[in-house]
Amino acid sequence: MVSDGPGLAVRAGMPLHSIWTVLLLIAGAYAALVLVLFLFQSRLLYLPHIPSRAILATPEEVGLAYERVTITTEDGVALDGWFVQAPARRGTLLFFHGNAGNISHRLDSLKIFHDLGLATLIIDYRGYGRSTGEPSEEGTYRDAEAAWRYLTGERQIPARDIALFGRSLGAAVAAHLATRHAPGALILESAFTSVPDLAAELYPFLPARWLARFRYPTAADLRSVSCPVLIVHSRDDEIIPFAHAQRLFAAAREPRRLLEIRGGHNDGFLVSRPTYVEGLDAFLKVSLGR
Repeated sequence: MVSDGPGLAVRAGMPLHSIWTVLLLIAGAYAALVLVLFLFQSRLLYLPHIPSRAILATPEEVGLAYERVTITTEDGVALDGWFVQAPARRGTLLFFHGNAGNISHRLDSLKIFHDLGLATLIIDYRGYGRSTGEPSEEGTYRDAEAAWRYLTGERQIPARDIALFGRSLGAAVAAHLATRHAPGALILESAFTSVPDLAAELYPFLPARWLARFRYPTAADLRSVSCPVLIVHSRDDEIIPFAHAQRLFAAAREPRRLLEIRGGHNDGFLVSRPTYVEGLDAFLKVSLGR
Protein backbone atom coordinates (compact mmCIF):
# COMPACT_ATOMS: atom_id res chain seq x y z
CA MET A 1 0.00 0.00 0.00
CA VAL A 2 1.40 3.42 -0.89
CA SER A 3 0.00 6.87 -0.21
CA ASP A 4 -0.90 9.16 -3.09
CA GLY A 5 -1.78 12.45 -1.39
CA PRO A 6 -3.86 13.26 1.67
CA GLY A 7 -6.72 10.83 2.25
CA LEU A 8 -5.98 8.83 -0.95
CA ALA A 9 -4.28 5.44 -0.78
CA VAL A 10 -3.84 3.20 -3.84
CA ARG A 11 -2.27 -0.19 -4.39
CA ALA A 12 1.00 -0.29 -6.25
CA GLY A 13 0.29 -1.08 -9.85
CA MET A 14 -3.28 0.30 -9.84
CA PRO A 15 -4.22 1.21 -13.43
CA LEU A 16 -4.10 4.92 -14.23
CA HIS A 17 -7.75 4.98 -15.30
CA SER A 18 -8.74 3.66 -11.86
CA ILE A 19 -6.82 6.49 -10.18
CA TRP A 20 -8.59 9.02 -12.39
CA THR A 21 -11.92 7.42 -11.56
CA VAL A 22 -11.28 7.83 -7.84
CA LEU A 23 -10.17 11.43 -8.34
CA LEU A 24 -13.24 12.21 -10.42
CA LEU A 25 -15.52 10.70 -7.75
CA ILE A 26 -13.87 12.84 -5.07
CA ALA A 27 -14.14 15.94 -7.26
CA GLY A 28 -17.77 15.17 -8.00
CA ALA A 29 -18.60 14.73 -4.33
CA TYR A 30 -16.87 18.01 -3.49
CA ALA A 31 -18.70 19.84 -6.26
CA ALA A 32 -22.01 18.40 -5.04
CA LEU A 33 -21.25 19.58 -1.50
CA VAL A 34 -20.43 23.07 -2.78
CA LEU A 35 -23.68 23.19 -4.77
CA VAL A 36 -25.80 22.04 -1.83
CA LEU A 37 -24.24 24.62 0.48
CA PHE A 38 -24.74 27.36 -2.10
CA LEU A 39 -28.40 26.53 -2.69
CA PHE A 40 -29.43 25.78 0.89
CA GLN A 41 -27.22 28.09 2.95
CA SER A 42 -30.22 30.05 4.20
CA ARG A 43 -31.10 26.95 6.24
CA LEU A 44 -27.67 27.15 7.88
CA LEU A 45 -27.95 30.87 8.65
CA TYR A 46 -31.57 31.15 9.77
CA LEU A 47 -32.66 28.67 12.44
CA PRO A 48 -36.18 29.65 13.56
CA HIS A 49 -37.10 26.03 14.31
CA ILE A 50 -34.17 25.48 16.70
CA PRO A 51 -35.30 24.90 19.36
CA SER A 52 -38.79 25.88 18.22
CA ARG A 53 -41.01 28.56 16.69
CA ALA A 54 -43.47 28.06 19.55
CA ILE A 55 -43.74 30.86 22.11
CA LEU A 56 -42.97 28.89 25.26
CA ALA A 57 -43.11 31.69 27.86
CA THR A 58 -43.75 35.41 28.24
CA PRO A 59 -42.10 38.20 30.25
CA GLU A 60 -44.61 37.53 33.01
CA GLU A 61 -42.58 34.40 33.77
CA VAL A 62 -39.79 36.66 35.07
CA GLY A 63 -42.08 39.20 36.70
CA LEU A 64 -42.28 41.72 33.86
CA ALA A 65 -45.40 43.45 32.62
CA TYR A 66 -45.51 43.70 28.84
CA GLU A 67 -47.62 44.51 25.80
CA ARG A 68 -47.83 42.19 22.82
CA VAL A 69 -47.40 44.22 19.64
CA THR A 70 -47.82 43.47 15.94
CA ILE A 71 -45.77 45.60 13.55
CA THR A 72 -46.36 45.60 9.80
CA THR A 73 -43.37 46.03 7.50
CA GLU A 74 -43.27 47.95 4.21
CA ASP A 75 -43.79 44.72 2.29
CA GLY A 76 -46.76 43.61 4.38
CA VAL A 77 -45.12 41.14 6.78
CA ALA A 78 -46.65 41.00 10.28
CA LEU A 79 -43.96 40.96 12.98
CA ASP A 80 -44.71 39.68 16.46
CA GLY A 81 -43.08 41.42 19.40
CA TRP A 82 -43.21 42.55 22.99
CA PHE A 83 -42.88 45.98 24.50
CA VAL A 84 -41.66 45.75 28.09
CA GLN A 85 -41.98 48.93 30.15
CA ALA A 86 -39.53 49.96 32.86
CA PRO A 87 -40.13 52.29 35.82
CA ALA A 88 -38.12 55.52 35.82
CA ARG A 89 -37.12 54.77 32.25
CA ARG A 90 -33.60 55.89 31.32
CA GLY A 91 -34.16 55.00 27.67
CA THR A 92 -35.62 52.43 25.29
CA LEU A 93 -33.77 49.42 23.91
CA LEU A 94 -34.58 47.98 20.49
CA PHE A 95 -33.54 44.31 20.74
CA PHE A 96 -32.53 42.18 17.74
CA HIS A 97 -31.88 38.56 18.75
CA GLY A 98 -29.68 35.88 17.23
CA ASN A 99 -30.37 33.42 14.42
CA ALA A 100 -32.10 30.67 16.42
CA GLY A 101 -35.29 30.49 18.46
CA ASN A 102 -37.61 33.41 19.12
CA ILE A 103 -38.42 36.18 21.58
CA SER A 104 -39.55 33.73 24.27
CA HIS A 105 -35.98 32.44 24.54
CA ARG A 106 -34.67 35.89 25.58
CA LEU A 107 -36.35 36.41 28.95
CA ASP A 108 -33.05 36.56 30.89
CA SER A 109 -31.91 39.46 28.73
CA LEU A 110 -35.26 41.25 29.04
CA LYS A 111 -34.96 41.06 32.83
CA ILE A 112 -31.42 42.47 32.77
CA PHE A 113 -32.45 45.38 30.55
CA HIS A 114 -35.51 46.08 32.70
CA ASP A 115 -33.36 46.17 35.84
CA LEU A 116 -31.07 48.65 34.07
CA GLY A 117 -34.05 50.97 33.66
CA LEU A 118 -34.60 50.30 29.97
CA ALA A 119 -37.95 49.80 28.31
CA THR A 120 -37.44 47.16 25.62
CA LEU A 121 -39.00 46.38 22.27
CA ILE A 122 -38.05 42.90 21.07
CA ILE A 123 -39.31 41.50 17.77
CA ASP A 124 -39.19 38.21 15.95
CA TYR A 125 -37.87 38.48 12.41
CA ARG A 126 -40.08 37.34 9.56
CA GLY A 127 -40.38 33.56 9.65
CA TYR A 128 -39.54 33.40 13.37
CA GLY A 129 -41.95 32.73 16.21
CA ARG A 130 -45.40 34.05 15.30
CA SER A 131 -44.12 36.46 12.63
CA THR A 132 -45.21 35.79 9.06
CA GLY A 133 -43.02 35.56 5.98
CA GLU A 134 -39.65 33.93 5.26
CA PRO A 135 -36.31 35.22 6.54
CA SER A 136 -33.80 36.87 4.22
CA GLU A 137 -31.06 39.47 4.62
CA GLU A 138 -33.07 42.26 3.03
CA GLY A 139 -36.11 41.06 4.97
CA THR A 140 -34.37 41.39 8.34
CA TYR A 141 -33.33 44.93 7.40
CA ARG A 142 -36.95 45.76 6.59
CA ASP A 143 -38.04 44.22 9.89
CA ALA A 144 -35.57 46.48 11.73
CA GLU A 145 -36.85 49.55 9.89
CA ALA A 146 -40.44 48.68 10.82
CA ALA A 147 -39.50 48.33 14.50
CA TRP A 148 -37.70 51.68 14.40
CA ARG A 149 -40.73 53.38 12.83
CA TYR A 150 -42.94 51.86 15.52
CA LEU A 151 -40.83 53.35 18.31
CA THR A 152 -40.19 56.76 16.78
CA GLY A 153 -43.58 57.09 15.09
CA GLU A 154 -46.32 55.29 16.95
CA ARG A 155 -44.73 55.63 20.40
CA GLN A 156 -43.12 59.03 19.68
CA ILE A 157 -39.82 58.09 21.34
CA PRO A 158 -36.98 60.45 20.37
CA ALA A 159 -34.22 58.76 18.40
CA ARG A 160 -31.58 60.00 20.87
CA ASP A 161 -33.34 58.02 23.65
CA ILE A 162 -33.16 54.71 21.77
CA ALA A 163 -30.30 52.25 22.16
CA LEU A 164 -30.01 49.59 19.46
CA PHE A 165 -28.94 46.17 20.74
CA GLY A 166 -28.05 43.17 18.64
CA ARG A 167 -26.70 39.77 19.60
CA SER A 168 -24.86 37.57 17.06
CA LEU A 169 -26.85 37.81 13.79
CA GLY A 170 -28.93 40.55 15.40
CA ALA A 171 -25.78 42.65 15.83
CA ALA A 172 -25.43 42.84 12.04
CA VAL A 173 -29.07 43.92 11.77
CA ALA A 174 -28.63 46.57 14.47
CA ALA A 175 -25.44 47.93 12.88
CA HIS A 176 -27.17 48.25 9.52
CA LEU A 177 -30.08 50.12 11.07
CA ALA A 178 -27.66 52.48 12.82
CA THR A 179 -26.24 53.52 9.43
CA ARG A 180 -29.68 54.76 8.39
CA HIS A 181 -30.75 56.59 11.55
CA ALA A 182 -29.28 58.39 14.55
CA PRO A 183 -29.93 56.33 17.70
CA GLY A 184 -28.51 57.32 21.06
CA ALA A 185 -26.31 54.22 21.26
CA LEU A 186 -25.43 50.94 19.56
CA ILE A 187 -24.55 47.74 21.47
CA LEU A 188 -23.19 44.76 19.56
CA GLU A 189 -22.82 41.50 21.47
CA SER A 190 -21.09 38.33 20.18
CA ALA A 191 -20.96 39.87 16.70
CA PHE A 192 -19.17 38.83 13.51
CA THR A 193 -17.46 41.17 11.04
CA SER A 194 -19.39 39.70 8.10
CA VAL A 195 -20.92 36.41 7.02
CA PRO A 196 -18.19 35.75 4.39
CA ASP A 197 -15.48 36.38 7.01
CA LEU A 198 -17.04 33.95 9.47
CA ALA A 199 -17.83 31.35 6.81
CA ALA A 200 -14.22 31.36 5.61
CA GLU A 201 -13.09 30.57 9.17
CA LEU A 202 -15.70 27.89 9.81
CA TYR A 203 -15.26 26.15 6.44
CA PRO A 204 -11.62 26.60 5.40
CA PHE A 205 -11.88 23.63 3.01
CA LEU A 206 -14.53 25.43 0.92
CA PRO A 207 -14.48 28.60 -1.25
CA ALA A 208 -16.73 30.14 1.40
CA ARG A 209 -16.32 33.78 0.42
CA TRP A 210 -17.32 32.98 -3.15
CA LEU A 211 -20.22 30.82 -2.00
CA ALA A 212 -21.69 33.32 0.47
CA ARG A 213 -25.05 34.64 -0.70
CA PHE A 214 -25.46 36.66 2.49
CA ARG A 215 -23.24 39.58 3.46
CA TYR A 216 -24.33 41.19 6.75
CA PRO A 217 -21.22 43.44 6.62
CA THR A 218 -21.14 44.53 10.26
CA ALA A 219 -17.60 45.92 10.20
CA ALA A 220 -18.20 47.90 7.03
CA ASP A 221 -21.46 49.29 8.41
CA LEU A 222 -19.77 50.37 11.63
CA ARG A 223 -17.58 52.79 9.69
CA SER A 224 -20.74 54.79 8.90
CA VAL A 225 -22.21 54.76 12.42
CA SER A 226 -21.92 58.06 14.30
CA CYS A 227 -23.44 57.18 17.70
CA PRO A 228 -21.49 55.73 20.66
CA VAL A 229 -20.72 52.02 20.17
CA LEU A 230 -20.20 49.24 22.70
CA ILE A 231 -18.72 45.93 21.54
CA VAL A 232 -19.37 43.02 23.95
CA HIS A 233 -17.61 39.70 23.39
CA SER A 234 -16.20 36.70 25.22
CA ARG A 235 -12.74 35.25 24.58
CA ASP A 236 -14.38 31.86 25.26
CA ASP A 237 -16.86 32.26 22.37
CA GLU A 238 -16.79 28.92 20.57
CA ILE A 239 -18.67 30.12 17.48
CA ILE A 240 -17.44 33.65 16.73
CA PRO A 241 -13.78 34.20 17.68
CA PHE A 242 -12.82 37.17 19.84
CA ALA A 243 -10.77 38.50 16.91
CA HIS A 244 -14.06 39.60 15.31
CA ALA A 245 -14.72 41.89 18.28
CA GLN A 246 -11.24 43.38 17.95
CA ARG A 247 -11.76 44.10 14.27
CA LEU A 248 -15.20 45.56 14.92
CA PHE A 249 -13.75 47.81 17.62
CA ALA A 250 -11.09 48.99 15.17
CA ALA A 251 -13.76 49.74 12.56
CA ALA A 252 -16.01 51.72 14.92
CA ARG A 253 -15.71 55.47 15.31
CA GLU A 254 -15.18 57.19 18.62
CA PRO A 255 -16.75 57.16 21.13
CA ARG A 256 -16.41 53.38 21.34
CA ARG A 257 -15.87 50.79 24.07
CA LEU A 258 -14.94 47.11 24.18
CA LEU A 259 -16.38 45.04 27.03
CA GLU A 260 -14.70 41.66 27.46
CA ILE A 261 -16.73 38.95 29.19
CA ARG A 262 -16.32 35.22 29.81
CA GLY A 263 -18.49 32.26 28.87
CA GLY A 264 -19.78 30.73 25.67
CA HIS A 265 -21.45 32.30 22.66
CA ASN A 266 -24.96 31.82 24.05
CA ASP A 267 -24.41 32.20 27.80
CA GLY A 268 -21.55 34.66 28.21
CA PHE A 269 -23.85 37.44 29.40
CA LEU A 270 -25.12 35.13 32.16
CA VAL A 271 -21.76 33.61 33.10
CA SER A 272 -20.29 37.12 33.39
CA ARG A 273 -23.44 38.80 34.66
CA PRO A 274 -21.87 41.26 37.17
CA THR A 275 -19.21 42.39 34.68
CA TYR A 276 -21.77 42.48 31.90
CA VAL A 277 -24.33 44.54 33.80
CA GLU A 278 -21.74 46.97 35.14
CA GLY A 279 -20.31 47.46 31.65
CA LEU A 280 -23.72 48.13 30.10
CA ASP A 281 -24.65 50.51 32.89
CA ALA A 282 -21.44 52.53 32.54
CA PHE A 283 -21.87 52.77 28.78
CA LEU A 284 -25.52 53.82 29.00
CA LYS A 285 -24.74 56.55 31.53
CA VAL A 286 -22.40 58.15 29.01
CA SER A 287 -24.25 57.44 25.77
CA LEU A 288 -27.82 58.19 26.94
CA GLY A 289 -26.74 60.71 29.56
CA ARG A 290 -28.39 58.90 32.50
